[in-house]
Amino acid sequence: MPRDGALTLLSVAEATRLRALVHAAFAEHSLDVTVGPGSATAGTGWRFNLANLAAVCHNDSRAPGSWPALVNEHVARVVRSVVDQQTPQALSREELLARIHPRLVTSDPASLKAFGYGPRSVPGLLDVLALDLPETVDLLAEDSLAELGDQAVLWERAFQNLRAVHVDRHEVLTGDNGTRFDVLTGDSYFIASLALILDEVVGRYTEELPSPHGILVALPHRHALAFHVVRDLGVLPSLHGMARFAAAGFAESPGALTHSVFWWFEGGFVEVATHGGADLPVALTQEAGDLMARLGAE
Repeated sequence: MPRDGALTLLSVAEATRLRALVHAAFAEHSLDVTVGPGSATAGTGWRFNLANLAAVCHNDSRAPGSWPALVNEHVARVVRSVVDQQTPQALSREELLARIHPRLVTSDPASLKAFGYGPRSVPGLLDVLALDLPETVDLLAEDSLAELGDQAVLWERAFQNLRAVHVDRHEVLTGDNGTRFDVLTGDSYFIASLALILDEVVGRYTEELPSPHGILVALPHRHALAFHVVRDLGVLPSLHGMARFAAAGFAESPGALTHSVFWWFEGGFVEVATHGGADLPVALTQEAGDLMARLGAE
């Protein structure tokens, strides 16, 4: 069955059904929303991204008949956050600064228009400001930032808060072929965003010394971050293992970000590998070749 262009975890028919369920669920709360390919928007400009809900429905092991209940529960939670005034406008200045974080989100034309104001750290993703609210995480669109004060101050405080994000689990995945990489996971929506302070994170969770060759990193979804400090040509099995890890996490988890592996070097990210899943081979980019050449010249 053909996949939907915006909600890629779903078929075209499934995505059409989900959008209809979302519209009906908001109507039950007397909220009239316009449901587009990837989001629902109210007349006030408030926007509800459908990607997370699509992943929840896709990953539910029950029959599609469970979708109405899932959608109703999800929408009710979002509506509660508005009714309970868990919104940027209802927060004091100090409350807002205490909740603001940088978050990595996928880039698409609709997202670029609303959230293209931040730096572009990771290829294919956007850096945006978000509020960690009790019921939801609220992405701050560009048109809402002016009333919140100096952007430089907001970003500085956001990174302070990111450094305090709680990681629930740290494990090291290994394989007989020499594969080895660290994985951080947690309930926080900002685990993958820790890639924005990658050198600090590696220093915190490992005893490895910094390497002049950089770090491999994968961020398949918002709740996971994988990394491997590059030392020598023995990195290749880990690169392939991380590509498979990224592909699986991207396909199966809510908050999907990217199935690529990146090389963090001198403060920037470049894509070095992707994996299409199943029995498909890992595809290495030209930048991966540059990395191997660099290591081979040592």
